[in-house]
Amino acid sequence: MSEDKKPSGPDLTTGVSLADFKDGKLLGHVGDEDVLLVQAGGEIFAIEPACSHYHGPLAEGLVVDDTIRCPWHHACFSLRTGEASRPPALNALAVWEVTRDQDRILVQRKREAPKPSAAHRTAPTSEKFVIVGGGAAGFAAAETLRREGFAGAITMLSNDGAMPVDRPNLSKDYLAGNAPEDWLPLRGEDYYQSAGIDLRLSTNVAAIDPRARSVTLGNGDKLPFDRLLLATGAEPIKLQIPGAEQPHVHTLRSVADSRAILKAAGSAKRALVIGASFIGLEVAASLRARKLEVHVVAPEERPMQKVLGSEMGDFIRTLHEENGVNFHLEDTVERLEGSRATLKSGAVIEADLVVVGIGVRPRLALAEQAGLAADRGVSVTEFLETSVAGIFAAGDIARWPDPHSRHTIRVEHWVVAERQGQTAARNMLGRRERFDAVPFFWSQHYDVPINYVGHAESFDDIVIDGSISGRDCLLKYRKGGHVLAVASIYRDLDNLRAELEMERSRG
Repeated sequence: MSEDKKPSGPDLTTGVSLADFKDGKLLGHVGDEDVLLVQAGGEIFAIEPACSHYHGPLAEGLVVDDTIRCPWHHACFSLRTGEASRPPALNALAVWEVTRDQDRILVQRKREAPKPSAAHRTAPTSEKFVIVGGGAAGFAAAETLRREGFAGAITMLSNDGAMPVDRPNLSKDYLAGNAPEDWLPLRGEDYYQSAGIDLRLSTNVAAIDPRARSVTLGNGDKLPFDRLLLATGAEPIKLQIPGAEQPHVHTLRSVADSRAILKAAGSAKRALVIGASFIGLEVAASLRARKLEVHVVAPEERPMQKVLGSEMGDFIRTLHEENGVNFHLEDTVERLEGSRATLKSGAVIEADLVVVGIGVRPRLALAEQAGLAADRGVSVTEFLETSVAGIFAAGDIARWPDPHSRHTIRVEHWVVAERQGQTAARNMLGRRERFDAVPFFWSQHYDVPINYVGHAESFDDIVIDGSISGRDCLLKYRKGGHVLAVASIYRDLDNLRAELEMERSRG
């Protein structure tokens, strides 16, 4: 703990009473370490109070059985062991032993951290698992296989030149200059070595042969597999207009992309963002943080109207305009000639940096070439298995049967990809675990976070509780009277409760 920050709350080594708790929680300290006491059922637990993802305050989170969920990005931790049981958190939290002396609750000793998962591996096996993709789903699967005790070979093939990273940061804090690059990797290089994961970067996969159970690499080498996970993710849709291939025109998906935008932003004065997607608007906010003049061109009447509705769309536009962004809506860029962008309306914008954010498309070529069943994505069962036994798919490419909406859906969200990677890994081990997690994503615009649970491809109406303009609201997106999704601004606990309600009403 830093010298200028004092420990929180009462000294737990001297004891507290249940009467001191508020809503079943009490934040105190042991020595110079903050500790959160949580009452769950008839038990009292003591756990580190900050989420291991982005340090969200667990004291403001939701207790469900013997777990606690982070209010910011819905990570979940075991109160008994501190284990991160749901992404986006990956690292466990410290836990302390709790004792009682009559009506006093005391915390004095931290429990020993669990031993690394390598110590719990099963006997060595000759099985070979191959993961194609180095994004959220692929990484989560590799890590989960080792955490679950798999002792066979794991080969992870990524066409990216960088180790798996926290991709949401690329358009948010890292691009805005609020996070250093060494925060980006999900794990350091030494992790892959110690875990025995053969991570091959800048490696292309040319083909998959389901019958021969082998993967052909771009250089012609073949890798045999017993189980395969396809987690090829998505790629940015390219702008199809004259001038789109110029060097000052960028998309954002990888670390290299973000670095290139950062380098260009260092000398640029005016930026043009094409597309009012979440990525586009997060880029706009980050570039405004770097003091660039920013223009956004998009064909929609309002930003994010299709996903969030008209009132939230108006709010997002106003928020960005208050921070200096210039919108050119119901318009498109027809051509780029040097720094000169000509719009369909006839307007001209001079910009020395252009970022295109008009959506992504799933990378399906490998799956289609292998003959896997596909329907606007790779079709998978509730166990994330494709039409070929032993081959699984997860992340942006997977279309799965969603028990809440009662439709097959494909979702391009980071947390969904991580959770699918974990479920796919366990099913590669034969667990037969259904994937039924409620989709979740978050977006950050200046100081305003937007959390969204569920999935509504369309909706009949929106029930609004609170004030959108007052930045204190919960929105329910309904179809046929059924709530498909919930969005919120600074209603974190309500958002967690909505997620839990959807979980409990599934099927």
